[in-house]
Amino acid sequence: MIETLSAALPDRIERLTATLLERADAAGVTLATAESCTGGMLASLLTDVDGYGHVFDRGFVVYSEAAKCQLLGLAPEQVDRCGAVSRPVAVAMAEGALAASDAQITLAVTGFAGPGAPDDEPGLVHFACAREGRKTGHREEHFGDIGRGEVRVACLGVALEMMIAALDA
Repeated sequence: MIETLSAALPDRIERLTATLLERADAAGVTLATAESCTGGMLASLLTDVDGYGHVFDRGFVVYSEAAKCQLLGLAPEQVDRCGAVSRPVAVAMAEGALAASDAQITLAVTGFAGPGAPDDEPGLVHFACAREGRKTGHREEHFGDIGRGEVRVACLGVALEMMIAALDA
């Protein structure tokens, strides 16, 4: 078994990581991430496997709304109108990461890993996966109030699944 981010990660995450990196390598595809609520965990995971460093181009940790706009080219009005945790923002993040990187597949994640403002739903997360020349995919998950760490680990599984699906599409 490969050694990744933490021995505490579920075996399923380890297997998905290996599958993604092996398939991306075989296809000659590079990857990038745009992460908010996961704080760079996905990028860390994708750079933690020996022999596959060339598959990962870069990661954007864009926790604040300003960072989403400055680094990924989102319009502040869009973030204000839709909210940072929304389908349109996740899609714009993935597409912005594609434009700002040399990757062919990007994954964006934005959500509420834990309690936030009174109207925020703990565990609500939006994912978007962009691939050159293809329609950007979106997925919305409601993990519930299971705790910050648990939500972030659950996000890894969804993100890896979406990137694998983008390779297979």
